[in-house]
Amino acid sequence: MPNGSDEPARRDDDVVSRFVEQFASQLVEAGMPRMPARIFAALLASDSGALTSAELGEQLRVSPAAVSGAVRYLTQQYMVTREREPGSRRDIFRVHSNQWYEALGNRDGVLKRWDSALRDGVTNLGPDTPAGQRLSETLAFFEFVQQELAGMMERWRVRRESLFGK
Repeated sequence: MPNGSDEPARRDDDVVSRFVEQFASQLVEAGMPRMPARIFAALLASDSGALTSAELGEQLRVSPAAVSGAVRYLTQQYMVTREREPGSRRDIFRVHSNQWYEALGNRDGVLKRWDSALRDGVTNLGPDTPAGQRLSETLAFFEFVQQELAGMMERWRVRRESLFGK
C-alpha cells in the first residue's frame, strides 16, 4: 500500500470534492450538461469506479431525480453502465477504464447519420450553390474523421495494452 501499511490510503473528501467540481467544470465547458458532468467526475474519482444512486446523491448533495436524469444521459453516451448489485435491487453506476474509447467508438453511428444527412443536403440544395459547397466541405471533413477514427482507435488499443497490460 502507498502508506506502507496494509490499510488503504485515506482519502481527503474535500480534495476529492474539489477535483470533482473542477473536472466537471471542464466537461461543462466542453459541452456536457452540468449534472452528468458532476456524476461522471464523481464516478471517475471514486476508488471503485462505481457508486449507487444514494452514494452519488449524498456525495454531490443532489436529489435522486437529478442523479437519475444524469445517469440516463451518461448511459446513452456510453460513458457509464448500470449494473445490479448481486443479491440486491440497488443499481450501481460504473465508469470503466476504457470509457473514453467506448464513448468515442460509439460516435461512429452518429457520424454515419450526419454523413447521410449531409449527402441529402448537398443533393437537395445543389452541389454548385454556396450552401451545397459548404455542406460538401463539411461532409468531406466528417468522412476524413471517420477514416482516421478507425486507425486511431486501433493505435489506442495497442498503446493501452503496452501501458496498462489490458
